[in-house]
Amino acid sequence: MTSENIFVDTSAWIALADRADAYHKKALSIYPSLLKTQKRLIISNLVVGETYILILKELGHQAALLFLERLKSSPRISRVHSTDDIEIEAEEILKKYSDQDFSYTDAASFVIMKLQDMTKAFSFDKHFVTAGFITLP
Repeated sequence: MTSENIFVDTSAWIALADRADAYHKKALSIYPSLLKTQKRLIISNLVVGETYILILKELGHQAALLFLERLKSSPRISRVHSTDDIEIEAEEILKKYSDQDFSYTDAASFVIMKLQDMTKAFSFDKHFVTAGFITLP
């Protein structure tokens, strides 16, 4: 049986934060409904780090700090910390799929999703579909 939890990828956080992002309106249309469900929104510390630096570079320090505050203030969001085992398996994915341009964070995200029996990701990154996951919206 699969979990109802949903993984939230960097691309979704960027789309939510950046009004100029091509997926901003789509992200805003789904995120409130995700927060209202009983589902947990799962992120990794790698996604947090990747998102923080991208928001910092694109939108500035205050926007990056606001992202961190919103994560902490939401009772629906749970953070998974990458472990040596997760990273070893992520590196195996990167080796196995050398024809793909998965990021290190993508590969670790796939491992975390697999370990937690998740099938869905709130993401605008085609790599999640390539890896066999369902993306929302």
